[in-house]
Amino acid sequence: MPIEVTRHIPLAVRCMLWGRAAGRCEFAGCNQPLWKSPVTQEQVNIAQNAHIYSFSDDGPRGNADIASDELNELANLMLVCHQCHRKIDKEKDGGRYTAQLLQEMKGQHERRIEVVTGIDADRRSHVVLYGANVGDHSSPLSLNATAACLFPERYPADDKPIELGMINSMLVDRDQDYWRAERRQLARTFASRVKDRLATGEIEHLSVFALAPQPLLVLLGSLLTDIPQVDVFQLRREPQGWGWEPDGDPAGFELTEPAVIAGQPALVLSLSATVTEERISAAVGPEATLWRVKVPEPHNDFLRSRRQVREFRQLLRRAFDRIKAKHGQDAALHVFPAMPVALAVELGRVHMPKADLTLHIYDQQRDQGFMPALDIPMEVQDD
Repeated sequence: MPIEVTRHIPLAVRCMLWGRAAGRCEFAGCNQPLWKSPVTQEQVNIAQNAHIYSFSDDGPRGNADIASDELNELANLMLVCHQCHRKIDKEKDGGRYTAQLLQEMKGQHERRIEVVTGIDADRRSHVVLYGANVGDHSSPLSLNATAACLFPERYPADDKPIELGMINSMLVDRDQDYWRAERRQLARTFASRVKDRLATGEIEHLSVFALAPQPLLVLLGSLLTDIPQVDVFQLRREPQGWGWEPDGDPAGFELTEPAVIAGQPALVLSLSATVTEERISAAVGPEATLWRVKVPEPHNDFLRSRRQVREFRQLLRRAFDRIKAKHGQDAALHVFPAMPVALAVELGRVHMPKADLTLHIYDQQRDQGFMPALDIPMEVQDD
């Protein structure tokens, strides 16, 4: 008894088949584009929907092995050109083009399409939150406050962020043990939660949101390195939020070189505030050779766009090279940062431990001035 089923293939199924086949003939070795004429190249739909198990019970491959309501479903259909459709249906009994063979062709074609179209950049990004106590203030970071900034370029890879900060720390940056405890915590959590996953390919992109004393931000950047894909975000005060604005005017970063190379080199980053020479002399002595990176009007909310971040990275790369050329590769560079958090992280990322000078990073305390905080690479410190 003939199977009573309509020949009509639902529009949703036809659209799905087109998508899975990428508009190309699924017969092995053909791959002809089915959206244009092979002769005139005019846009025209030349695709045909071929049944693997025949629509009729006496068709080329019969239909005894499939339920009647599955005949017009995606799994039983191939997108093919006219010639290939005629070829597979030519012999009444199916001949060499069995249902199993056609299923293999369909599966191989659609898997290939999935792989090829999956080559485009993955928009998933793992959100990294790093917070440490700044003075008497803890870091108010959360996924809800940051994840929306990824759109539309990226979206969170997980509903839980990668948190690197020390939870419920009672230490503040005035305490003697603060820097040792924080740098150990950051290095260990980064190794287990980020570094190993980058090495295995589990993480391909990172979006970093950080609020911490600037030496720790530089350390975070040095751990990230300049190798993986990383977007570092900056917290704005006006309007409040983490998102970047469209690229506008350059920030006008300027490197001022010393007229005379005398004492040990000191790099002063006067970006979010002005750093006076007296504060540097009090920390490393009056004979230090000062190198300055500055903007025309330093303030804590000038950084607005990714273009300005790129501008800073380019200038800093030149600065590191110039300082090493003038002072020699065995010198150590004393760094005095007054800068936005995102640029502090980028400073650590730009620095190349094997090529650049060792960094002695200082932290500014209101009542004590600049105090030594940590060294980069960390190996130079006695842990």
